[in-house]
Amino acid sequence: MDIQLEETGSHGRYSATLEGHTGEMTYSRSSPHLIIIDHTAVPDALRGKGVGQALAAHAIEEARKGGWKIIPLCPFMRAQAQRHPEWQDVIQA
Repeated sequence: MDIQLEETGSHGRYSATLEGHTGEMTYSRSSPHLIIIDHTAVPDALRGKGVGQALAAHAIEEARKGGWKIIPLCPFMRAQAQRHPEWQDVIQA
């Protein structure tokens, strides 16, 4: 799954398009070392196809590569962080 990044100032968006539909995860950068994931949306047509999980895993990998932490304000991302104890190195509660 190809995930794209768009950033404008302190706001960013990861998006993944599959079968003509796009899922997204948005964030705000509160400092060079901290982002707040505030929203995840996956269209009904893509539910159950792993798009949300792929976006979450991508955000985790980007945080590891970039050396920053994630505050999972979005309920979906918060739930994913709780299900994946191996992500705790980049999650800030």
